[in-house]
Amino acid sequence: MAIVNTENKQKTIKNEVSLTGVGLHTGKNVTLTFKPATANFGLAFKRVDLEGAPVIEADANYVTNTQRGTCLEKNGVVIQTSEHVLAALVGLDIDNAIIELNASEPPIMDGSSKFFIEALEKAGIVELDATREEFVVSDVISYTDEESGSEILVMPAKEYQITTMVDFGTKVLGTQNATLNQISDFKDEIANSRTFSFLHEIEMLLEHGLIKGGDLNNAIVYVDKPLSPETMDKLRAAFKKDNIAVKPNGILDNLTLHHPNEAARHKLLDVLGDLALVGTRIRGKVIANKPGHFCKYPICKKAFQAHKK
Repeated sequence: MAIVNTENKQKTIKNEVSLTGVGLHTGKNVTLTFKPATANFGLAFKRVDLEGAPVIEADANYVTNTQRGTCLEKNGVVIQTSEHVLAALVGLDIDNAIIELNASEPPIMDGSSKFFIEALEKAGIVELDATREEFVVSDVISYTDEESGSEILVMPAKEYQITTMVDFGTKVLGTQNATLNQISDFKDEIANSRTFSFLHEIEMLLEHGLIKGGDLNNAIVYVDKPLSPETMDKLRAAFKKDNIAVKPNGILDNLTLHHPNEAARHKLLDVLGDLALVGTRIRGKVIANKPGHFCKYPICKKAFQAHKK
């Protein structure tokens, strides 16, 4: 694998722009502000709610937790669920930006990257007087998590491409796949694909006091088990809804899928966001089967270490 300088110019945003919302897992109100950055700065988060406004770079070496999203930590300062924001930046071909937060977790918005894309386009995208480096994949690298069955493979290709395959062994979701042949298609084909979960996972998260910012508008819930009256009561309370039912396609109501394979497309979104932690643009094809955040972390580490040599 090698780093090459391309003829493409690095990019950042023209103006700063802000969004507000709640964190999915914390339930806390949060404001996120995208700010321009200089050439070769890269992508980094800044916690303006903490003394000294510490900065945490989008760097695979800072990954500490991948259970319910990719979390970064540097010198005790944490950023939770970084992938949706990073996917929007990479998807719009932005190399350099500061992501200011006044809490540990970006707003979940609708569970996709759509609103981050809209904000960044509103800010405007500009070229900088510096060429972009690309991490050219020349050797196949792969990783398999034996416990979950997650697999990821990275191989040589003429440009950055991603294919994801999803099969969790459930009838309600079935087998899905999604492909991004070029990054420029991310905005229209992938960005609005929302996060998803299974009913049994939702129950577990609620019991542990997680997903405090969840509602039926920011997560697709696949119902993979019978709904008992007790479960219905818990869901109505958690999602602040008087009535909850299951649609014919097996998902909770008050939500219409944007794509028949929205789950696979969202997994692709996650892959793009997580692999931003390599620290430079990738020229290669990524194939991910049942990709979890943990599965992508070793790949990021391998690529990042090679990039830094």
